Amino acid sequence: MFSIKNLFKKKNNLKQQDTRIDFYKKQEQKSKQKQIKAQDRKQRLKQYIERAGFEPNTKKLYRIFFNIAIAVNLAVSAFLIYYFSVNYGITWETVILSMIVLWVLIFLLLILALWLIFYVAVDLRIFKRKVDIEEVLPDFLQLTASNINAGMTIDRALWFAVRPRFGVLAKEIENIAKETISGADLKAALEKFASRYDSVILKRAVSMINEGIEAGGEVGELLNRIALDIQQQKTMLREMSANVTTYVIFISFASIVAAPFLFSMSGVLIDVVQNLGNALGPSSSAASGIGIPLTFSGTGVSSSDFRIFAIVSLSLTSFFSALMIATIKKGNIQSGIKYIPIFIIVSLTLYFVTQSLAGNALNLFFK
Repeated sequence: MFSIKNLFKKKNNLKQQDTRIDFYKKQEQKSKQKQIKAQDRKQRLKQYIERAGFEPNTKKLYRIFFNIAIAVNLAVSAFLIYYFSVNYGITWETVILSMIVLWVLIFLLLILALWLIFYVAVDLRIFKRKVDIEEVLPDFLQLTASNINAGMTIDRALWFAVRPRFGVLAKEIENIAKETISGADLKAALEKFASRYDSVILKRAVSMINEGIEAGGEVGELLNRIALDIQQQKTMLREMSANVTTYVIFISFASIVAAPFLFSMSGVLIDVVQNLGNALGPSSSAASGIGIPLTFSGTGVSSSDFRIFAIVSLSLTSFFSALMIATIKKGNIQSGIKYIPIFIIVSLTLYFVTQSLAGNALNLFFK
């Protein structure tokens, strides 16, 4: 009996050890998976930054954002403590609670906002580089074709076609030349270069070049045809952009002229109703002769509330109008980012100017 009990105990101990070992193995696998995912995120971030032409340094970037958030939180904390202590005389419990909320919630929001601004800036930089490459790509291909027709190999033709005026494309071709000199395959280097940019024109051109190299045909003539096709495509896009000019004018007029004017007139109407109510008093029997008493008990919307609503509405309208115009004319949203501040400034300026002129006319009328 004693030996049987010992056997059962040993079996139970072995089962417990096995379960512990399985548990620790699962924990190790989870930690390894987390590390792999973190490394993948860092690698994708580095590649994303490299596409914008910047030197990737993620540790420095994290440190900069963290320091900015700390500095902003310190400044906001000092201001809030001074403001509320002078005006409201708050207690230490309220100060501690507000600081906890500030340093937890606001800190996270600041970090997210900084990363969002960073990604938008990098995305715009990548888009600008893509546009610059597509702009000079036909000229570069024609120079490369001339070099090939002169007897050069494709890799030397690409290298000797580089000019300083090609900008981003010249640097990318220099990188391709360095890779091929070090022993890399030219087709793989070209495909890697095309994959760095979200450009259909560039990817099609690289694909046709690689097919021409594999086929062993006249690559120079092929490059000339590719350059001609790209130029024709650009001409068609300009014609399409000219055909939708009417829609662009209508959206621009509605967002930066009509909307500010109507909002300013609505604000003036609110001021007129308020002035009439103040002049006639809380109640009036001006229409008592026809049995319709008039009562002025104030408007449902104050002038200050309506002004805030108008500013927010005009800003949002201008924001989305700029994006719509960019999508209609260029076919992408990124090209409309630069129009957003112009639209917002023009619409708000016209709103305030129109409201000021109408307000001065209203004051002259009620004097």
